[in-house]
Amino acid sequence: MSAAQFNLSPVSEVMGAAIVGEDLSRPLTPAIIAQTRQAFLDHHVLVFRDQHMSPENIHDLASIFGDVEQHKVRQEDGSRWDAVHRITNLDDAGNPVEKPFFSSTYFWHTDKSFLKTPALLTMLHAVELPPNGGDTQFADMTKAYDALPDATKRRIEGLKAVQSLEFMRRYTGSAPASEDDIAAAPSIVHPLVRTHPETGRKSLYIGMYCSHIEGMPEDEGRALLEELLVHATSDRFVYSHAWKDGDLVFWDNRCLLHRAVANYEMGKYRRVLMRVVVKGSRPQ
Repeated sequence: MSAAQFNLSPVSEVMGAAIVGEDLSRPLTPAIIAQTRQAFLDHHVLVFRDQHMSPENIHDLASIFGDVEQHKVRQEDGSRWDAVHRITNLDDAGNPVEKPFFSSTYFWHTDKSFLKTPALLTMLHAVELPPNGGDTQFADMTKAYDALPDATKRRIEGLKAVQSLEFMRRYTGSAPASEDDIAAAPSIVHPLVRTHPETGRKSLYIGMYCSHIEGMPEDEGRALLEELLVHATSDRFVYSHAWKDGDLVFWDNRCLLHRAVANYEMGKYRRVLMRVVVKGSRPQ
């Protein structure tokens, strides 16, 4: 199938492409699967418009890319997330609130980087949206790495960052990690610069889970991590996705950071997105 038939068009100068005319709730042909995989590597963020997906549909779609993640995170009521679950600004009674139980989504991160094998891909499907706002932003860590001065690249080459669920909860002001959470997901060490397993390109591997740099004084390591984060999330590396009804968006966690944006009246309007995560491989 040709690119013209696929109806793919860039959504920004930084990254991302939108696809219209495909019904992802139906089985995809081998040609569409192959083209989707290539577009995913080329554009990092794919936006499929006008989708109507059930949890089973989105699970089946995610399974094309790999094993679907079974989550360790507990919700406000103590239960664990299902493989396909909802990200919302709602309380237990279903009412919108200014500060959701999970506020960490509003900080720059890459999904599951606190695990030995972090996420490859995350999918979000718009279920309910505010009239305006509620955007999701993506930052290209490959472009951010490429733009670093050579001296900085030499400085950070070979460094390893400690990534921690427990640290993230403190850093973001979220509910503290329980003993069970910490036991299920102890701190892990990953490269500060990782190589994409399919494209071979280098990118920064940072975000809200990064606690400190292994073997470096804590203050110095924290300063370096914050310096890199400020650089990597500057406007020239960022695409802001303004959600539309029916959007299904998925992105490459191996080379991007992302965050939700609280640019709407969170205490008044509902924002509900269906989510599923695909397991990746250990960063190298």
